[in-house]
Amino acid sequence: MTLGASSLRRGAAGGRRRLTNHTGGIPMHEAKLNTAKLGRTDLEITRVGLGAWAIGGGDWEFGWGPQDDDNSIATIHRALELGVNWIDTAAAYGFGRSEQVVGRALEGLDERPYVFTKASLVEGPGRKVVPSLRRESILREVEGSLQRLGIEAIDLYQIHWPIPAHDIEEGWSTFAELKEQGLVRHIGVSNCDVEQLALIQSIAPVESLQPPYSLVDRGVEQEILPYAEREGMGVVVYSPMGSGLLTGKMTRERVKRLAEDDWRKHDREFREPQLSRHLALVERLRAVARRHDTTPGAVAVAWTLRNPAVDGAIVGFRRPDQVDPVLAAVGLELSDEDVDEIESQE
Repeated sequence: MTLGASSLRRGAAGGRRRLTNHTGGIPMHEAKLNTAKLGRTDLEITRVGLGAWAIGGGDWEFGWGPQDDDNSIATIHRALELGVNWIDTAAAYGFGRSEQVVGRALEGLDERPYVFTKASLVEGPGRKVVPSLRRESILREVEGSLQRLGIEAIDLYQIHWPIPAHDIEEGWSTFAELKEQGLVRHIGVSNCDVEQLALIQSIAPVESLQPPYSLVDRGVEQEILPYAEREGMGVVVYSPMGSGLLTGKMTRERVKRLAEDDWRKHDREFREPQLSRHLALVERLRAVARRHDTTPGAVAVAWTLRNPAVDGAIVGFRRPDQVDPVLAAVGLELSDEDVDEIESQE
């Protein structure tokens, strides 16, 4: 379905509602989480946001195994109660399931958090992802996302992956069109390299970048994060705890027990020899965490937030009890000595 002119002219103002001290009857704490401006946008985001990849569940190519939707909604409400003011999801997460769950969680709230989502990965045979950056596909995706989320405008719309590379200009031009027409307020990209960012900047400014970044994956430090900082792009990083490796809860036994439709069970980082190196890193995080009376996961997230290019980190909570310990990262200030210990090699 291609969007008509009447659909494309829905105003963005109706979709923008800032999270304040009341969320539909959910009592909020007096203390507010530290925030940062997302690049040059007008979005003032908490330094940790809720990532909704895992709540898309299993039964698709990059699923996380079984997930209870009611539990997911309770988790979202807990994060909002503690002051988190943005949620990052994608149409690909469970092929609409994650967005549907987020939409259910937002129902009835007097004020809603910022909602970030993504396009460019659609469902193919066997519940596998098929990349598409064609205009017609993106227009279908944005309409579906708006319906599932139950909102009038998406606060940040992102290209999920720049694949196929030869269509990235068409895809980005479509994103610029969506912003002009008011269906989305800001536009960004995920998983792009510097060459791709420079190419599409000539079409429309890239307002935000979402790369993977953690102590497990530091590949963006050399070129991508410095480029984003120079260009004034907002940066929210994903998988700051290495997809669960750095939480302090992952063990060899737990890896063995992961569901068959949990992508991590088959990922090289969760296998030897990488797994032993990561678990040794967790012990260093644990030592630092003890000094700060917090958890290894919170220390891992705080480590990513020390990078001056990073505005926020996406954390994939799946249960309400996971929220409180990791949000300690928002106000956690690691010393140089802490960092030296974390990064030291045994």
